Amino acid sequence: MTDLLFNRYELRKVLEAQEQAISQEVSALGENQLLNSSPADLCQYFVAKYTIDPVKIDEDRIQADYGDAQIDVSQRFEYAVFDRSGPAYVTGTRVALFVPFEGDKQLLDCQPSTFNYSPPRATVQGNDVVFVYDRTVSDAASIRNEFDRDLGGIKKYLGWIERDVSQFNASIEAKANQFISARREKLLHDRSIVQGLGFSLRRSDAPTTYSTPEVKRRITPRLPAASSDRYQPEPALDMAEYEHILSVISNMVLVMERSPQAFRGMSEEDLRQHFLVQLNGHYEGQATGETFNYEGKTDILTRVDGRNIFIAECKFWNGPSAMNDALDQLLGYTSWRDTKTALLMFNRNRNLSAVLEKIPGVVENHANFKKALSDDSETGFRYILGHRDDPSREVTLTVLVFDVPA
Repeated sequence: MTDLLFNRYELRKVLEAQEQAISQEVSALGENQLLNSSPADLCQYFVAKYTIDPVKIDEDRIQADYGDAQIDVSQRFEYAVFDRSGPAYVTGTRVALFVPFEGDKQLLDCQPSTFNYSPPRATVQGNDVVFVYDRTVSDAASIRNEFDRDLGGIKKYLGWIERDVSQFNASIEAKANQFISARREKLLHDRSIVQGLGFSLRRSDAPTTYSTPEVKRRITPRLPAASSDRYQPEPALDMAEYEHILSVISNMVLVMERSPQAFRGMSEEDLRQHFLVQLNGHYEGQATGETFNYEGKTDILTRVDGRNIFIAECKFWNGPSAMNDALDQLLGYTSWRDTKTALLMFNRNRNLSAVLEKIPGVVENHANFKKALSDDSETGFRYILGHRDDPSREVTLTVLVFDVPA
């Protein structure tokens, strides 16, 4: 007896339940776990846990089996059956074809957003889809033709399933980030309300757990390690202020482009000084060069009220290896409190388009890379890196590439 596949559940509702499970798991995270964890690491945990593996069949490993079958011929008039009111059996041949597959077998029960009214019939046994053909007369050609047609129906449905699942998988990170951001904002807002009452805080941060059924079966990832200490908000540079600093730097490059003779042949140090002049005009002399910070001297360091708010390194482009060294150097200057950084790459006598093509590969292959962010600049890139000594601490890095006169 074969089963009707792709018919038991609506895939749309299954995917909605997965999204709801992500939201519920975020809500169930303990306050310290959520606030002390890197949002990027948390997002990757949810991506790893809730990504659904589409079903892929392996046609190169299809196997066949055969045996006797008792076939009812009571309604087949080529057989001389005197009493057709009940079954009449003859011994025929049963051919079974086993089609191996990988992925989430429960998807074989789900109806995709695109479907027809003749879903395939087969039996799922372990990690095989089994097609059974009972024949009173052996005929390899007719069985193969029917199997090819049935397998084609399976492949068509799996293509529709994969399209829906791929769209969901691609959305997990953004949805998880939305839930995490909303939860963090609520927790911090609630805390500020209670602290505003003027009383000491009594709080039992008992860990909470939440278990949800999963669409798939896979090794469950672990939540990123987070300090159990009560979360203490760290003052940080506002993104608008970060963008302002970068705009000051970019505007200085426009000056270089309009007056190339004035900057021709300048060294890294000379070029850096011009950026510092502009930054000091905005930050009242608190932008410095070659300043000791953490494990070395960084090219540009901006402080406000004695606190570092921006660190940058200036380098001429000398290939991917040199840029990777520059990233290591920048992270070596970055203490735990420094979260906004930039790498200013000066391009001289090189094909700028070729340089820009190489930048993403350098950063994304770096050991501290977490994820890429969108950037509107034609010659700019933005990333999230993990702090060298504390991966849960995130560092925002903007890479700006500038053509400078030779």
